[in-house]
Amino acid sequence: MTQKLYIYDHCPFCVKAEMIFGLKNLPFERIILLNDDEATPIGMVGRKSLPILEEDGRFMPESMDIVTHIDQQGTPILTGTPNPAITEWISATSSTLYRLFLPRAACAPLPEFATTAARAYFLTKKEASTGPFFEILKDSDGEIGNLNTMLKMLAPLIRSPEAVNGTLSTDDIHLFAHLHSLSLIRGIVYPPAVEAYRQTLSRLSGVGLYDGIAA
Repeated sequence: MTQKLYIYDHCPFCVKAEMIFGLKNLPFERIILLNDDEATPIGMVGRKSLPILEEDGRFMPESMDIVTHIDQQGTPILTGTPNPAITEWISATSSTLYRLFLPRAACAPLPEFATTAARAYFLTKKEASTGPFFEILKDSDGEIGNLNTMLKMLAPLIRSPEAVNGTLSTDDIHLFAHLHSLSLIRGIVYPPAVEAYRQTLSRLSGVGLYDGIAA
Protein backbone atom coordinates (compact mmCIF):
# COMPACT_ATOMS: atom_id res chain seq x y z
CA MET A 1 0.00 0.00 0.00
CA THR A 2 1.39 3.38 -1.04
CA GLN A 3 1.02 6.04 1.65
CA LYS A 4 1.41 9.68 0.71
CA LEU A 5 1.38 12.53 3.21
CA TYR A 6 0.60 16.02 1.95
CA ILE A 7 1.98 18.67 4.28
CA TYR A 8 3.49 22.10 4.84
CA ASP A 9 6.93 21.90 6.44
CA HIS A 10 6.15 24.56 9.06
CA CYS A 11 2.72 23.26 10.07
CA PRO A 12 2.62 21.77 13.60
CA PHE A 13 -0.34 19.59 12.68
CA CYS A 14 1.64 18.22 9.76
CA VAL A 15 4.58 17.56 12.09
CA LYS A 16 2.27 15.40 14.23
CA ALA A 17 1.29 13.28 11.23
CA GLU A 18 4.91 12.94 10.09
CA MET A 19 6.08 11.90 13.54
CA ILE A 20 4.09 8.69 13.71
CA PHE A 21 5.64 7.39 10.48
CA GLY A 22 9.13 8.03 11.82
CA LEU A 23 8.44 6.65 15.28
CA LYS A 24 7.06 3.45 13.74
CA ASN A 25 9.75 3.37 11.04
CA LEU A 26 7.15 3.18 8.27
CA PRO A 27 7.91 4.40 4.74
CA PHE A 28 5.79 7.16 3.21
CA GLU A 29 5.98 9.72 0.44
CA ARG A 30 6.31 13.26 1.79
CA ILE A 31 4.65 15.81 -0.51
CA ILE A 32 4.90 19.51 0.31
CA LEU A 33 2.29 21.76 -1.27
CA LEU A 34 2.74 25.44 -2.01
CA ASN A 35 0.91 27.49 0.59
CA ASP A 36 -1.35 29.13 -1.98
CA ASP A 37 -2.38 25.84 -3.59
CA GLU A 38 -6.04 25.70 -2.66
CA ALA A 39 -7.18 23.39 -5.46
CA THR A 40 -5.25 20.28 -4.39
CA PRO A 41 -6.52 19.91 -0.80
CA ILE A 42 -10.02 21.08 -1.72
CA GLY A 43 -10.10 18.44 -4.42
CA MET A 44 -9.11 15.79 -1.89
CA VAL A 45 -11.12 16.62 1.25
CA GLY A 46 -13.32 19.59 0.33
CA ARG A 47 -11.32 22.28 2.14
CA LYS A 48 -7.86 23.82 2.30
CA SER A 49 -6.44 21.92 5.23
CA LEU A 50 -3.30 19.87 5.72
CA PRO A 51 -2.07 17.30 6.57
CA ILE A 52 -3.85 14.86 4.28
CA LEU A 53 -3.01 11.17 4.12
CA GLU A 54 -3.59 9.38 0.81
CA GLU A 55 -3.88 5.61 0.79
CA ASP A 56 -4.76 3.85 -2.46
CA GLY A 57 -6.75 6.83 -3.72
CA ARG A 58 -8.58 7.49 -0.44
CA PHE A 59 -7.92 10.66 1.53
CA MET A 60 -7.87 11.28 5.28
CA PRO A 61 -7.51 14.77 6.86
CA GLU A 62 -6.99 15.70 10.54
CA SER A 63 -3.59 15.14 12.10
CA MET A 64 -4.60 13.04 15.10
CA ASP A 65 -6.92 10.88 13.01
CA ILE A 66 -3.90 10.14 10.83
CA VAL A 67 -1.73 9.48 13.89
CA THR A 68 -4.27 7.03 15.31
CA HIS A 69 -4.77 5.31 11.95
CA ILE A 70 -1.05 4.80 11.36
CA ASP A 71 -0.36 3.77 14.96
CA GLN A 72 -2.94 1.01 14.61
CA GLN A 73 -1.02 -0.49 11.69
CA GLY A 74 0.98 -3.26 13.33
CA THR A 75 1.73 -2.95 17.03
CA PRO A 76 0.68 0.42 18.51
CA ILE A 77 3.45 2.45 20.12
CA LEU A 78 1.49 5.34 21.67
CA THR A 79 0.44 3.29 24.67
CA GLY A 80 1.36 5.62 27.53
CA THR A 81 -1.15 7.50 29.69
CA PRO A 82 -1.30 11.24 28.94
CA ASN A 83 -0.45 13.71 31.71
CA PRO A 84 -2.90 16.63 32.05
CA ALA A 85 0.02 18.83 33.13
CA ILE A 86 1.54 18.50 29.66
CA THR A 87 -1.73 19.57 28.03
CA GLU A 88 -1.92 22.52 30.41
CA TRP A 89 1.66 23.58 29.62
CA ILE A 90 1.04 23.45 25.88
CA SER A 91 -2.16 25.45 26.29
CA ALA A 92 -0.47 28.06 28.48
CA THR A 93 2.28 28.70 25.91
CA SER A 94 0.36 28.33 22.63
CA SER A 95 -0.79 31.91 22.15
CA THR A 96 2.65 33.43 22.67
CA LEU A 97 4.40 30.72 20.68
CA TYR A 98 2.33 31.12 17.55
CA ARG A 99 2.34 34.90 17.74
CA LEU A 100 6.16 34.73 17.58
CA PHE A 101 6.33 31.72 15.26
CA LEU A 102 4.13 32.85 12.36
CA PRO A 103 6.15 35.96 11.35
CA ARG A 104 9.33 33.90 11.45
CA ALA A 105 7.77 31.12 9.38
CA ALA A 106 6.77 33.72 6.80
CA CYS A 107 10.44 34.72 6.41
CA ALA A 108 11.93 31.21 6.54
CA PRO A 109 13.39 29.38 3.50
CA LEU A 110 10.72 26.68 3.47
CA PRO A 111 9.47 24.81 0.39
CA GLU A 112 5.81 25.79 0.83
CA PHE A 113 6.96 29.38 0.26
CA ALA A 114 9.01 28.62 -2.85
CA THR A 115 7.13 31.24 -4.86
CA THR A 116 6.48 34.89 -4.05
CA ALA A 117 2.76 34.28 -4.44
CA ALA A 118 2.79 31.43 -1.92
CA ARG A 119 4.66 33.50 0.67
CA ALA A 120 2.38 36.50 0.12
CA TYR A 121 -0.69 34.29 0.51
CA PHE A 122 0.53 33.07 3.91
CA LEU A 123 1.43 36.56 5.09
CA THR A 124 -1.93 38.02 4.09
CA LYS A 125 -3.95 35.22 5.69
CA LYS A 126 -2.04 35.14 8.97
CA GLU A 127 -1.59 38.90 9.46
CA ALA A 128 -5.38 39.19 9.40
CA SER A 129 -5.42 37.53 12.82
CA THR A 130 -2.06 38.58 14.33
CA GLY A 131 -1.62 42.11 13.05
CA PRO A 132 1.46 43.26 11.09
CA PHE A 133 4.32 40.78 11.30
CA PHE A 134 6.96 43.53 11.37
CA GLU A 135 5.47 44.87 14.61
CA ILE A 136 5.79 41.45 16.24
CA LEU A 137 9.34 40.93 14.99
CA LYS A 138 10.37 44.41 16.15
CA ASP A 139 9.75 43.65 19.83
CA SER A 140 9.82 40.00 20.87
CA ASP A 141 12.21 40.05 23.82
CA GLY A 142 9.59 40.11 26.56
CA GLU A 143 7.56 37.28 25.07
CA ILE A 144 10.69 35.20 24.44
CA GLY A 145 11.59 35.70 28.09
CA ASN A 146 8.15 34.47 29.13
CA LEU A 147 8.57 31.33 27.00
CA ASN A 148 11.98 30.69 28.55
CA THR A 149 10.40 30.89 31.99
CA MET A 150 7.74 28.41 30.91
CA LEU A 151 10.39 26.01 29.59
CA LYS A 152 11.93 25.90 33.06
CA MET A 153 8.52 24.74 34.31
CA LEU A 154 8.35 22.05 31.62
CA ALA A 155 11.71 20.49 32.46
CA PRO A 156 10.65 18.65 35.65
CA LEU A 157 7.66 17.14 33.83
CA ILE A 158 9.93 15.26 31.40
CA ARG A 159 10.47 11.75 32.73
CA SER A 160 12.63 10.43 29.87
CA PRO A 161 14.36 11.88 26.78
CA GLU A 162 12.52 9.25 24.74
CA ALA A 163 9.01 9.84 26.10
CA VAL A 164 7.79 12.74 28.19
CA ASN A 165 5.79 10.47 30.51
CA GLY A 166 8.20 7.54 30.40
CA THR A 167 6.23 5.65 27.72
CA LEU A 168 5.36 7.09 24.31
CA SER A 169 1.89 8.63 24.24
CA THR A 170 -0.11 11.23 22.38
CA ASP A 171 1.52 13.78 24.71
CA ASP A 172 4.77 13.23 22.80
CA ILE A 173 3.05 13.96 19.49
CA HIS A 174 1.62 17.23 20.78
CA LEU A 175 4.65 18.34 22.81
CA PHE A 176 7.30 17.69 20.18
CA ALA A 177 5.24 19.48 17.51
CA HIS A 178 5.07 22.45 19.90
CA LEU A 179 8.82 22.38 20.53
CA HIS A 180 9.43 22.02 16.80
CA SER A 181 7.66 25.34 16.22
CA LEU A 182 9.56 26.87 19.12
CA SER A 183 12.86 25.95 17.46
CA LEU A 184 12.29 28.64 14.80
CA ILE A 185 12.52 31.38 17.45
CA ARG A 186 16.01 32.68 18.22
CA GLY A 187 16.74 33.38 21.86
CA ILE A 188 14.89 30.40 23.28
CA VAL A 189 16.88 28.68 26.05
CA TYR A 190 16.22 24.99 26.58
CA PRO A 191 16.88 23.50 30.01
CA PRO A 192 18.98 20.29 29.75
CA ALA A 193 16.00 17.95 30.15
CA VAL A 194 14.02 19.77 27.45
CA GLU A 195 17.04 19.88 25.12
CA ALA A 196 17.68 16.15 25.51
CA TYR A 197 14.01 15.42 24.88
CA ARG A 198 13.60 17.53 21.76
CA GLN A 199 16.84 16.24 20.21
CA THR A 200 15.91 12.63 20.96
CA LEU A 201 12.36 12.94 19.61
CA SER A 202 13.70 14.69 16.51
CA ARG A 203 16.01 11.75 15.89
CA LEU A 204 13.41 9.09 16.63
CA SER A 205 10.69 10.72 14.53
CA GLY A 206 12.92 11.84 11.67
CA VAL A 207 11.52 15.39 11.91
CA GLY A 208 14.32 17.94 11.92
CA LEU A 209 14.35 21.04 14.12
CA TYR A 210 14.70 24.62 12.90
CA ASP A 211 17.66 25.58 15.09
CA GLY A 212 19.83 26.34 12.07
CA ILE A 213 17.39 28.87 10.60
CA ALA A 214 15.97 30.35 13.82
CA ALA A 215 15.26 34.07 13.60
